[in-house]
Amino acid sequence: MSIKPLGSRVVIKRLEAEEKTKSGIVLTGAAKERPQEALVVAVGPGEVVDGKVVPMEVKVDDKVLYSKYAGTEVKVDGEEFVIVKQDDILAIVE
Repeated sequence: MSIKPLGSRVVIKRLEAEEKTKSGIVLTGAAKERPQEALVVAVGPGEVVDGKVVPMEVKVDDKVLYSKYAGTEVKVDGEEFVIVKQDDILAIVE
């Protein structure tokens, strides 16, 4: 990939939205919510606070949950990614 995030930014790739509900109802394109689950594809070096580098808490290949309206959408080599700050990542899914 040709994106290298700076500071405490993280490049993520959204995971596909569910096609069906748990009860088996098939969702149309308009009814699907934007997924808030993503895969980390690149991580910045961390931010500098008082002259010290604060390490990142996420790493490449982590599955994460992020804030609904967070980040900047970018398209690179035909693929869509979202660049978010580490603070917008809510949890790591294990």
